[in-house]
Amino acid sequence: MAKNTGTFLGGLLVGGAVGTVVGLLMAPRSGQETRKILQKSAEALPELAEDLSTTVQLQADRLSGEALHRWEGTLVRLREAIAAGLDASQLEAQHLNRSEDEAFASPSIPDHS
Repeated sequence: MAKNTGTFLGGLLVGGAVGTVVGLLMAPRSGQETRKILQKSAEALPELAEDLSTTVQLQADRLSGEALHRWEGTLVRLREAIAAGLDASQLEAQHLNRSEDEAFASPSIPDHS
């Protein structure tokens, strides 16, 4: 999901820059005015790229935190399931041992009637 967000934000930045350049070139301004505007836009690109990078990093950190929280919850549920399985197997072993003990304690005498 972070990859999709980064791709989207990158596309948004590139699309915005291309749209700005095309808009400026199509505007009814003199070449000198257009070059000044393009120069200001070019000077703003590093700041935009830095903002984009920060945004993507914050999004990635948030997603990493959510994934870690989910993983911890999964581990808790897994530990509980393992503990329940161990308890159930111990109870079944005790039940089987009692059944065996009872079978040996009172041997069945065949009925020869």
